[in-house]
Amino acid sequence: MSETFSGTVTIVDSQGRQVFHFDSSHALLDIGATGAEGDLRIWDAVGDPKIHLDGGMGRIKLLGAHCAEDFDLSEVETAEPGTVMRIDDEGALKPCDHPYDHRVAGVVSGGEGYGPGIILDKQESEVDRITVALLGRAYCKVDAGSAPIGVGDLLTTSGTVVGHAMKVTDWSQALGSVLGKALRSLDQGQGMIPILVSLQ
Repeated sequence: MSETFSGTVTIVDSQGRQVFHFDSSHALLDIGATGAEGDLRIWDAVGDPKIHLDGGMGRIKLLGAHCAEDFDLSEVETAEPGTVMRIDDEGALKPCDHPYDHRVAGVVSGGEGYGPGIILDKQESEVDRITVALLGRAYCKVDAGSAPIGVGDLLTTSGTVVGHAMKVTDWSQALGSVLGKALRSLDQGQGMIPILVSLQ
């Protein structure tokens, strides 16, 4: 059963201060008042707050680790979380497959549980879409075969392992192909490490 409502609802605290006000005619919702800051929390099914609009500090607090955007995936392509992606000729994304790629777009979200706090351009589509981290912390597939990766090293696309990043060693090619900065080291081989995504 559904009901409709028209009008206003106002709730006051024990001191008579308006702390909640809803006006349906103007689609207006006020939470808080002078001397009683407003806070809005959204909880998940297990009782953890996932989104917090903090009226006292003027902040939006999200548990997600990065800002991401949904993109079309190139036909017949697949991409696991942590895969480094590039833009193809049609504007869709595919795993990177050559070094110092100026078409690098970001890292597929979701590696090691590092999900997005904000997702841009989330929409239904007839083609496969993936969520790609554009800014912030994300887990990324890396290849230390060409050079060991240390904390703070700048990363670019690998030329030896598809969908992986490697340490920048050729600064003449780096501009426009930098994916971000390593937050953990990897001395050899391939692996997944947290990085700070910052395209440049």
